[in-house]
Amino acid sequence: MGADQLVLLSDIDGFYSANPQQNPAAKRYDLIKKITPELEAMAGDAGSVLSKGGMKTKLMAAKTAMAAGCAMAICNGFELRALSALQNGANATWFLPQDDPQTARKSWIGAMKPKGSVTIDLGAARALTAGNSLLPAGVTQVTGDFQRGDPLTILAPDNTQIGYGLSRYSSPEAKAVKGQRSAEIEKILGHKPRSALIHRDDMVL
Repeated sequence: MGADQLVLLSDIDGFYSANPQQNPAAKRYDLIKKITPELEAMAGDAGSVLSKGGMKTKLMAAKTAMAAGCAMAICNGFELRALSALQNGANATWFLPQDDPQTARKSWIGAMKPKGSVTIDLGAARALTAGNSLLPAGVTQVTGDFQRGDPLTILAPDNTQIGYGLSRYSSPEAKAVKGQRSAEIEKILGHKPRSALIHRDDMVL
């Protein structure tokens, strides 16, 4: 989703070294930059009838969020206007992201298994290097069976791999519009086309 922050409203005001209802000496963490095996060992199972998975599942959620470039907070959902209370400094545990959302998204795209490929001309290759999106006009060949949003390999004119990206067209559409300018694409598809076959925000080189 590209969210910057995720807030989990719990029946407890953060992540503790032990269950504070059972151990008065339990320590609440204000800030966690990395989830270590020691922290995972501290996470218990569900502690109340309102809890659906306890701190273990919350820690798993924090791992996912942090890896995606999203900060996460655990705070007390029984506070009056809990989100406003959090904003005003109420007790909570914040998990800090490892990367910004855009960097994390690029890593995610680069790790996906491609469903097809597009071969581009020299002009398009130069445009991508300069930080531009891939337009259908720069595509010379399309292979594979894919839908909109599927990952593709981007190939240079000599068939060397230069990157990956998420397609904004299905494979039949991409094959129909490759090499075409925007004015011609609308005639071919019968509707207003998307400006890019692969947008620069959905691409990693």
